[in-house]
Amino acid sequence: MASPAVDFARSNQQRFLNELKDLLRIPSVSTLEEHKPDIRKAADFVAGELRRIGMENVEIIPTKGHPLIYADWLHAQGKPTALCYAHYDVQPAEPLDEWTSPPFEPTERNNNLYARGAVDDKGQLWLEVKALESLLKAGNGKLPINVKVIFEGEEEVGGEAIAEYVRKQKAMLKADFALVCDTELFAPDLPTLCVGLRGLVYTEIEAFGAKTDLHSGMYGGAAPNPFFALIEIIGKLKDSKGKVLIPGFYKGVKAPSKDELKAWKRLPFNEEHYRKTEVGSKVLTGEPGYSVLYRTWARPTLEVHGMPGGFIAPGAKTVIPAKAAAKVSMRLVPNQDPDDILKRYSNYVKKLTPKGIETKIKVWSKGPACVVGTDNPYIKAATEALHDTFKKETVFIRSGGSIPIVTDFQDVLKIPSVMMGFGLPDDNLHAPNEKFHIPNFYRGIETICRFFEKLEGK
Repeated sequence: MASPAVDFARSNQQRFLNELKDLLRIPSVSTLEEHKPDIRKAADFVAGELRRIGMENVEIIPTKGHPLIYADWLHAQGKPTALCYAHYDVQPAEPLDEWTSPPFEPTERNNNLYARGAVDDKGQLWLEVKALESLLKAGNGKLPINVKVIFEGEEEVGGEAIAEYVRKQKAMLKADFALVCDTELFAPDLPTLCVGLRGLVYTEIEAFGAKTDLHSGMYGGAAPNPFFALIEIIGKLKDSKGKVLIPGFYKGVKAPSKDELKAWKRLPFNEEHYRKTEVGSKVLTGEPGYSVLYRTWARPTLEVHGMPGGFIAPGAKTVIPAKAAAKVSMRLVPNQDPDDILKRYSNYVKKLTPKGIETKIKVWSKGPACVVGTDNPYIKAATEALHDTFKKETVFIRSGGSIPIVTDFQDVLKIPSVMMGFGLPDDNLHAPNEKFHIPNFYRGIETICRFFEKLEGK
């Protein structure tokens, strides 16, 4: 089926790419205070473009952190409403010496665009904006469905402002589904929809012993050492096979359906290639009896991320630290309740705490897993749109990661998310030489045009 919007997008590819380069030149790093003006500049750039293409009620919404951008077009009576989400902030670019070309000077090489934020998430934000432009141009200022846009500028620092905004502005953000372009294709040229994410409980165990740091010569043998306490506690949270030992941790864990497991088996996945090139370790670890994809997408886990405390400078200093900490997180799967897990974990840590030590648990973040049913009309239309663009059957995958906003859309707005991203597994998100495969940028724009046009008839 011919699509005037797709034709418009195809004849404007070069302009779209040049505009994306301008957006990528703005170093909108959300984690660093000195980039606050750049964040604002990026927000102005995006909001200005939404206004120019004909979106309405465009506003930059100040928050305690970085601003949100809202826009809408709501004149398609009786048609569904999409809530388009993306983020315009980026990760820091360090280590700079590992970049082949400067991170904020977008450079084309082998059909890829290299820059910080190229795929995560400015390139994908821009393809949403350009799809809307193509649809508005082809429809003489009209869209096939109703659209609300919410873009944020602090996804890389926890997205607190948008989480609060979604809770406060439920009515304003009311929609039938969300479109989230912040994921990737499972393999090159393989149209992919992500339909599941793991939840997360991220904590920090603080262990306190003596009232001040002590000399290990004078006090070693009498004073409690918080590091040994943490080692003892962490050593009992998981067994050598990767099974989490918190009582009741697996209660209610929902297994993937037979169909889903069958579909995963058909995916082009080579365990040895994954071990060598992606992980780069001698062996892969984890629970026996489950495939790698099953373990990373649909099994809960517990990991330790860092243990700050004591003496860590070069050289030697014989100190028994007064306090030490361990950052510990758990990834959750469907039907595990984060509050319940946190309670079980806290009780267990308390029980494992050796005498002479006091432990406290800080919670940095928590959110449940989410799985989107593949039989809802929005996933069906997205599946068809991807097929039209890629000329291949769409695959459904899950991700081992967590996208907190998707959980908020599910729990607060009660809407499913269509997670349709166009990145590739080797795009170096968060690493030096981040890139976006330019054909995927164009395919993304075309797919969203087709997706929204299909929904017009639903």
